[in-house]
Amino acid sequence: MGSGGAGWCLALLLLLPPPGGLGKPTARQERARPAAAQHEDRPGFQYDHEAFLGKEEARSFDQLSPEESRERLGKIVDRIDDNKDGYLTTEELKNWIKRVQKRYIYENVAKVWKDYDLNKDNKIAWEEYKQATYGYYLENPEEFQDATDQHSFKKMLPRDERRFKTADLDGDLAATREEFTAFLHPEEFEHMKNIVVLETLEDIDKNEDGFVDQDEYIADMFANEEGGPEPDWVITEREQFSDFRDLNKDGKMDKEEIQHWILPQDYDHALAEARHLVYESDVDKDQKLTKEEVLDNWNMFVGSQATNYGEDLTRNHDEL
Repeated sequence: MGSGGAGWCLALLLLLPPPGGLGKPTARQERARPAAAQHEDRPGFQYDHEAFLGKEEARSFDQLSPEESRERLGKIVDRIDDNKDGYLTTEELKNWIKRVQKRYIYENVAKVWKDYDLNKDNKIAWEEYKQATYGYYLENPEEFQDATDQHSFKKMLPRDERRFKTADLDGDLAATREEFTAFLHPEEFEHMKNIVVLETLEDIDKNEDGFVDQDEYIADMFANEEGGPEPDWVITEREQFSDFRDLNKDGKMDKEEIQHWILPQDYDHALAEARHLVYESDVDKDQKLTKEEVLDNWNMFVGSQATNYGEDLTRNHDEL
């Protein structure tokens, strides 16, 4: 599973409710996890596809034939080759992966913006977001008798408000696009990192002592419902906790140690993925890739019916 060289996953995905309908609160985020663990968890080359293409584009490639995938990958290679020397360097691949990630984040915000900017003033006020997300619950509490639902709403509303106010740098309780982007994707913004750490702690710290012990750490990723022996990967994760997560060896993670785990300062996931792609595809070991080397290993980069960038080829590439 995990690795001592911790990194974090490409994105923390916020599951937003459909405004105007049942305003379910923001679902618990898919928290940042070490990139090495993400890489090993996913079948085949899924992690590589999503890093290289973005999640949405990775899905569209899955609908193509192998021949179509290779053809479209060849066009992508031409775009990644910034200096047009016929080679893809680690730096060029890193820059591409970073652009894909940034585009995904801002497209995600654009996709939901109109649903929350109810008065069309090009800002999203906290009251607009609260109404769109929680309005039905607040107006019809009697319909939510289920204890789990009630707990979820009561927990998530103040949590969202706290995050919104942290993202709202000018304190006017109305988010600009950049502030709303920080609200939806806090892991991308320096001033939001404490919120990411705090929400992670709150999700995992079941005994509410302000720390994450080894059992809580394991319980967040594995539920031993059958009561049998733990699988090998869980035993390995316990070792990871002792060796690399619990830095001061007191048997638990504090906020600083949690931040080191999920948002390590010394790890560049785009650079790590670029190096991985080069290493796996560089047949002549010259530390750069020809188009032929990429196409020969095409299924690592994209995929088909048998890997996803069909949608991307129809868009304006000036934004990439």
